[in-house]
Amino acid sequence: MRLEGASITEIENALGVSRSSVSRWVRDVELGPEQHARLVERVRMGPIVAAKRKAAWARKVRQGYQDEGRLLARERDLTYAAGCMLYWAEGSKGRNAVQIVNSDPALLVCFAAFLRRHFDVRAENITLKCNLFADHVARQREIEDFWLDKLGLARESLRKSSVNRYSKYSEKKRANKLPYGTATISVHSTRIVQTIYGSIQELGGFDRPEWLD
Repeated sequence: MRLEGASITEIENALGVSRSSVSRWVRDVELGPEQHARLVERVRMGPIVAAKRKAAWARKVRQGYQDEGRLLARERDLTYAAGCMLYWAEGSKGRNAVQIVNSDPALLVCFAAFLRRHFDVRAENITLKCNLFADHVARQREIEDFWLDKLGLARESLRKSSVNRYSKYSEKKRANKLPYGTATISVHSTRIVQTIYGSIQELGGFDRPEWLD
């Protein structure tokens, strides 16, 4: 195996023996230039092959979640379908996290209730980020407390708020609009977001491969 260019790790795994044993066995094996080149190439490609295997396994896991989502879309009630459709329209389309941003408190409250009811998401697993405008800075604490109260979250769920600066022209246009800015709620869960993707595709009657990849 060594003469064919196999690495110590490959021999160890193939034979089910210890690395020290393989090292002793091959230490006197002399490799020619071509054999040495093959070994170097295999060692160099090892991390790439491992990464591809890991990616393929993760994709298979995501596919399983989407398959589960398709089943749930057929089994659950209208509140489940409504939550999935809401995410289709307003949610970020990340691969490993559920994230939705909006200025409408009722919309975010509805979606948070969907997560709690259908995925057993606890309050401590939901994070909140407030997106403020320059004229909100003086009211930052009030605005943060507003969103926390609406969503039933503790202050520990709050992440650092961002402030959107704007020109004097846009300041005049923005007066009295979005008094509480916008808020983003997130749940870091590959299972939940991929399950929702599967449900959306089932409810909508289409396939969206890029949500899987």
